[in-house]
Amino acid sequence: MALGRSWPSCLFANILLFLLAATAQGASAAKPLVLFDQGHGQHFVINQQGPLQLSNLAAVFAEQGATVRATTAPLTPKRLQAASALVISGPFKPFSRAEQDAIVNFLFAGGRLALMLHIPMPVNALINRLHLYASNGAIREETGLLKDEARDFLVSDLARHPLTRNLQNFAVYGCWALLNADAQARIIARTSAKAWVDLNRNGQRDAGDPQQVLGVAAVGSLGRGAYVVFGDDAIFQNQFLTNGNAQLARNLAAWLLAPSEASRQSRRRP
Repeated sequence: MALGRSWPSCLFANILLFLLAATAQGASAAKPLVLFDQGHGQHFVINQQGPLQLSNLAAVFAEQGATVRATTAPLTPKRLQAASALVISGPFKPFSRAEQDAIVNFLFAGGRLALMLHIPMPVNALINRLHLYASNGAIREETGLLKDEARDFLVSDLARHPLTRNLQNFAVYGCWALLNADAQARIIARTSAKAWVDLNRNGQRDAGDPQQVLGVAAVGSLGRGAYVVFGDDAIFQNQFLTNGNAQLARNLAAWLLAPSEASRQSRRRP
């Protein structure tokens, strides 16, 4: 009799454990996936500690409810299908045409992309498809310098955008200028008018080096998706993820994980 009375209780406990486990798995599966590309010669990655690595940036995404994963495999439609956002920071190797197509189609389908440049060459073809161009020389500033280094400076000319919310400024450490090709993309962070591009890379401003306001960060949209491109990949490295750069990282995480306007509208439909 004692055995007979305990069997329903045991069954109930097993069912409860099963439901709790299923609920936990469902909650984990419901988390948006942020995929970090690490298959294009990146030197600075999310799964290593150290001042130049991106582990603290990955932690910011995780704190805001994302599942963060790195991939070294080629970017394909199937691989991107599960992701809500793709982060490409500091690639040294170019993207194949098939990978570019996969990224563009990912955006058209509603995905979001954050791209940070270490050198422009590997991403020139990709950012051209995002209606942007990058300079072939690094920016040098004359205002807001950090430790009297012309390539390291504060950026405080910020357009209104979710990425610049509660942001006074952020620091860059060797940045390429960005130019939007048309209204499909727009600049949201700029230098002062005293900035210039060292086109011949001799470390001094010559007559042929343009001095003007230069883009540092740009946003745009393709289809249902959206993207941001930063002219510098050091801005989110562990050693620089402080002050305004930390706020920018939080804003980036919130923006990448926010549902697109198209998704919000589809949920409103009966």
